Amino acid sequence: MDVDTVDENETPAESQKAAGKKPLSLPVDDAHPLDLDAITSSYTDRSIVERLVHITAACPAVAVQALQLALDQVFKMRDTNLYFSVRSAYEQCQGNSQGQLPPITEIAPLDQKWIDETAAKNAAEKNKLEVELKTYSSNMIKESIRMAHRDLANYYRAVGDQASALKHYTKSREFCTTSHHVLDMCFSIIELLIEHRNYAHMSTYVFKADAALDATASTARPTGPTAPANSSANRVLTEREKVQSKLDAGLGLSHFGQGQYEKAANFFVKVGPIKSLGTWIGTVIAPGDIAVYGTLCALATFPRPQISSQILNNDGFGAFIEQEPYVRELIEAYMSNRFKDVLGILEKYSTRHAVDPHLGAHIQILIKLITNRALVLFFQPFVSIRLERMSTAFGWTVDELEQHVVALIQSGEIKARVDRQNKILKAKETDQRSVLYARVMKSGEHMASANRKLLLRLRLYVQAPLCNSR
Repeated sequence: MDVDTVDENETPAESQKAAGKKPLSLPVDDAHPLDLDAITSSYTDRSIVERLVHITAACPAVAVQALQLALDQVFKMRDTNLYFSVRSAYEQCQGNSQGQLPPITEIAPLDQKWIDETAAKNAAEKNKLEVELKTYSSNMIKESIRMAHRDLANYYRAVGDQASALKHYTKSREFCTTSHHVLDMCFSIIELLIEHRNYAHMSTYVFKADAALDATASTARPTGPTAPANSSANRVLTEREKVQSKLDAGLGLSHFGQGQYEKAANFFVKVGPIKSLGTWIGTVIAPGDIAVYGTLCALATFPRPQISSQILNNDGFGAFIEQEPYVRELIEAYMSNRFKDVLGILEKYSTRHAVDPHLGAHIQILIKLITNRALVLFFQPFVSIRLERMSTAFGWTVDELEQHVVALIQSGEIKARVDRQNKILKAKETDQRSVLYARVMKSGEHMASANRKLLLRLRLYVQAPLCNSR
């Protein structure tokens, strides 16, 4: 019997929230590898701690090791709140593990001495910087005031006070005298927003940075007849390449964080050479992150020809893929219709993806989108196919496959019906004559409408001279 089943109603926002929900505990074993040494070697400063905090909270198997690595890094910094965040992440994991982990008081007792010393140093530094700002403000020297606001913003950023850091960065804009100053200010704010995953406001400062870059390029152009045009043009192009890669990466992260995966993929694949990211490498984003984010977004949204041209045949993006060899395996398996291998690779690295501070909230949504597109692609060449054959290709049971297929039929992505008695998926027959007739009628209506508009314009053109003569 042929049936079209309807699931319970679910809004897109609810489904996205459910898909992005993280499990309380993630496995770390041979089937789900997670290399802590690779993470600590790929990132620096706050980026290391953020990732280790996620690992400490969600991975009991390596929670103790991750805690020690995170604390070692925190003690080199000056953010006491971050210290407590690391400890609370371990306590959360310990609670979820039902007593399998030792209490934090045994492996990492509270270091009150470091907390007091760091707080005292922070207070002294803050007072010093505030006095400097007052002094420069009374002297009315714009450059000194700008630098004082910048130094205060850097201080607040180091101690984890995002609101105050953002306030002083934006305040320094009033005292910028060159386009380079505006560009530096924009990049500082973009880095701050990325650290705290404030994706919605990032695009604003990316566009401001782009405008400042254009202004810088225009001032650098030669004006005199004997000016060295070639050297100046080369310098401008080099400067733009260095900045443009960061802008593309920033916009990619902004769209990615807001769930706009197709736009994110388009910007990630445009990022220039790895070296052009400069100081962002490790502190803001790692080259491997761009490969992972860009590839997953592309597989979830791009058609096959676009994946081939912008991912596989893109030498620039290929350099990022080389940082993560499994990403190339994933792409090749997808393009070769080896969808069971695709799902296997995604499952193998599911723990690593889930603990990524940018990717973790989106990985389940991306996997669902990639799976749906794979099912559609697999069924396209067939008029009918047994569900057993499809289940073998995807590594599922027939019942699991049937649930996925029915959901795609309901959403309109697959034009077919499920024969549940014989376990066959049949494409819906299309009356080609009716389709052709409807297309011809639509074309005729369009031509008639265009002719009426043309006759009206001719009539107005003919009547205009008569009106003028009168």
